[in-house]
Amino acid sequence: MRTLTRQNLEDMLFGAVIMGAGGGGDIAEGRALIDTALSAGKTFDLVSVDDVPADALICTPYLLGSVTPLNPEEERMYAGLEDSDQDPLLQAYAEFQNHLGQEFFGTTPCELGGSNTAAAFFPAVMNGHKIIDADPAGRAVPEITHSTYYLAGLPAAPIYAVNQFGESFLIDKVKDDQRAETLVRALSQVSRNTVAAIDHALPMRDLRDALIPGTITKAMRLGEICRQAMAAGTDAAADVANASGGAVVFSGRATSVTYKTDQGFTIGQIELADGDRTMQISVKNENMACWLDDKVFATVPDLICLFDRMSGAPIANPDVVEGQDINVVILPAPRPFTSPKGLSIFGPEYAGVNATFTSPLATQQDL
Repeated sequence: MRTLTRQNLEDMLFGAVIMGAGGGGDIAEGRALIDTALSAGKTFDLVSVDDVPADALICTPYLLGSVTPLNPEEERMYAGLEDSDQDPLLQAYAEFQNHLGQEFFGTTPCELGGSNTAAAFFPAVMNGHKIIDADPAGRAVPEITHSTYYLAGLPAAPIYAVNQFGESFLIDKVKDDQRAETLVRALSQVSRNTVAAIDHALPMRDLRDALIPGTITKAMRLGEICRQAMAAGTDAAADVANASGGAVVFSGRATSVTYKTDQGFTIGQIELADGDRTMQISVKNENMACWLDDKVFATVPDLICLFDRMSGAPIANPDVVEGQDINVVILPAPRPFTSPKGLSIFGPEYAGVNATFTSPLATQQDL
């Protein structure tokens, strides 16, 4: 077991933004959750998959929704609804334990990202439980089905969800993970586009071979590399790419950033230019695909990551603005998603690209 320091956690958040590939939520939300727990005197105890007892009950908490703000007409839907005085993640965690009649041992995030990784940590540490050094995605992903849980055939239900108004929902049975995604996202769409949910409440014996081990440690390592490069004034994007089998593939200025909310997702496009050369990046919460000079260059499941050229900091998609100078880094996909089944659920076709998956990188990583 390793007790994480505030610096470890900050590095982890930075690394999670990198591995979020544009998605995974706002790092400010992640910091707020971590600082709330630390201010309450809680400790962040990280344990490896191998150190978790076989019968220990693990769950996966997360925040699901869109990152684009509501327009005034949408805001009117919630007039008169008061926010609950209890955090939705904590309410969901407590009520789910009561429903199951069993205490959780700890949590694992559904993905890596600026808020969703911390969102999984938060209810665990506030209850004196453990953080598991693993996750089922190895990056940020748009849907519940984009996980090694789904590839392994593990059931998502029962699913517990709570919104900011304190309304709670139990999905006791569900046909499959795709249906689970549809139902939970529908709850999000009537909950100011964000809902706290917990799924895959299973004993470690069922999860051990499905989870991708060591991803929290990897996020910390990449975040530390990025932080040190920023402090030294070296090229953070290049240092992160070199440390993880990736490559800096484009440097340019954002000439257009367009987003809209569609069925609970943030959909859009980022356009970059460097002289006569251009790169277009399609977005569905995360960066889905990129075109270099109008030719397909990379798609999911590879990670398309953005870094601010001036500061070196990783950028989540809501923070990209026109006129910003950006480095584009491709990092290799988590290996489970490069299998035929993995590509069938999270490959070029999902990104809307009619092409066979071919990574621009020479090798794929083990995570």
